[in-house]
Amino acid sequence: MVLDKRPQQKLACDVLVVGGGAAGVAAAVTAARQGLAVALVERYGFCGGGAVAGMSGTICGIYEASDDKERPPRQVVHGFLDEFTAAMEARGGLTGPVRYGKTFTRVHDPLVWREVADHLLRDAGVQVLYHTVATDVLAEAGGRVAGIVAYTKEGKTSITAGVTVDASGDADIVAMAGHEFQLGKDGQVQNPTMIFRLQGVDIGKLRSEYGADSIMPLHISQKINELYARGEYYLPRAKIFLFETPRPGELLCNATRLIGLDGRELNAVIARDLTAAEFDGRRQVREYARFLKDYVAGCENSWVNDTGVQVGVRQTRQLVGTEVLSNADVESARKRPDGVARSPWPIELHKGDKPRLVWIIEDHYDVPLKCFVPPAGESLLVAGRCLSAEHEAMASARVTAQCFSYGHAVGHAAAIAVREDRSTHGLPVQLVRRKLKSDGARL
Repeated sequence: MVLDKRPQQKLACDVLVVGGGAAGVAAAVTAARQGLAVALVERYGFCGGGAVAGMSGTICGIYEASDDKERPPRQVVHGFLDEFTAAMEARGGLTGPVRYGKTFTRVHDPLVWREVADHLLRDAGVQVLYHTVATDVLAEAGGRVAGIVAYTKEGKTSITAGVTVDASGDADIVAMAGHEFQLGKDGQVQNPTMIFRLQGVDIGKLRSEYGADSIMPLHISQKINELYARGEYYLPRAKIFLFETPRPGELLCNATRLIGLDGRELNAVIARDLTAAEFDGRRQVREYARFLKDYVAGCENSWVNDTGVQVGVRQTRQLVGTEVLSNADVESARKRPDGVARSPWPIELHKGDKPRLVWIIEDHYDVPLKCFVPPAGESLLVAGRCLSAEHEAMASARVTAQCFSYGHAVGHAAAIAVREDRSTHGLPVQLVRRKLKSDGARL
C-alpha cells in the first residue's frame, strides 16, 4: 500500500520554472518582469544549480577565444548575464577575467551567487519554493503539460501553469512527460566531477611558477600520470584546472574524473551511478589535494576548504527538440536570423584522462529558439544544458553564460505564449529577439 494522508496543496501560476540554476533564475525573473505570476521550484535551499551546488564556480562562455595571448578579453554575450554579474561584482563575489587556455572565464563566490539569485527573484515577485522536487507531470489531452506535482515537507503540491519551463538540467519534466530525449553519444555521457576549493594557497607563488593560465602545464600532467601509474596516488585525470577565486588564498580546483569500477563514464540520472560518483568524488578530492600540497608550488600549506554539495554534472538527458544544434553549427560558427543566444565557448569534451578542447577562434555561433521546444505536445519549454543539441555541440553550449542567455530567451518566450495565448510551437522568434535586444542582449 502506498500511503500519504497529508492533504495535497494547490498552487496556480502563469509560468512555472522547474530548477533554479542560471537558466531557471533568468527564465523566472524575465517572465515575472512581464507582469505574470511566476513560480520557481528548486530541490535545494538555494539557487545556482551546477554553478553552486556542483561548485563549477566559473562563468564560462562570456568571451571570444583567440590565438593571440596579448589580445584582451572580448565579451560577446550580454543581457541578463550582465545584470547578474554586475550584482555579484557589487558584492565582491566575482573575479575579473581569468585566463583559461585561449579564452577567459570569471570565478564567483557561491555564497554571493545564492544571495544575488534570492534578491533578483524576490525583487521580480517570483514565488519560490525551495526544498521542492518535481515528482509527476500534470498532463492533459493532446499532450499538453499543465504543470507538475511536487514533493515538499508539507506534503505533495499540485502546481498548474500556462507554460512550464524545464530548467532541471536533467530534462526531468521532458522525461516525465514522455518526450523524446537522448543520453550523450550512444548512451555514453561526459563524466561528472567533484570540484573543490583549496585554501591557504600562495597565489603569487603559484602564478609566478606556472603563469596566468588556469590550465596547468604539461609537466604537471606528466607528474600526475607518473604517480598514478606507480600507485602512489589515486589520480585518474591528468589535465587539471586551477582557478583563483574572489577569496584571498583560495583556488577552485577542477581535477577529478569520476568513473565506475568498470571504467564506464558514470551517468548522473542513474541512482547507483550518482551515488558512486559522490563516494569516488570525495576520495579523489583528498588525493588531488594531497598531490597539490606535495608537488604544486604555492600549495605547500593548503587544505581543502569545501567541495560541491553534489558532484558537478556535465551531461545527462537532453531534449530531442524541434531543432537540434549540430556539431557543424558550432564548428562553423554559424549565425542565424532566429538565434536567441550566442556562444563563443569551445567544444570541451571531458572523457578519458585528458579533456579535449576544440576552439572557436575570434568568433561565436548562434543558438535558435527551436532548440528549446519539444516537437510534440504543448505548453512545455526547456532551458539550460538539457537543450536539443548533438553530443559535441552540447559540450560547447552547456556552460553558464549560455544558460543565462537561454533562460532569458525562454522567459520571454513563455511570457509571450501566456500573454498572447499562443502555442509554444508558434512563438514569434523575431518578437523574442526584439525583447532580448531591448534588455541589452546585443544579438
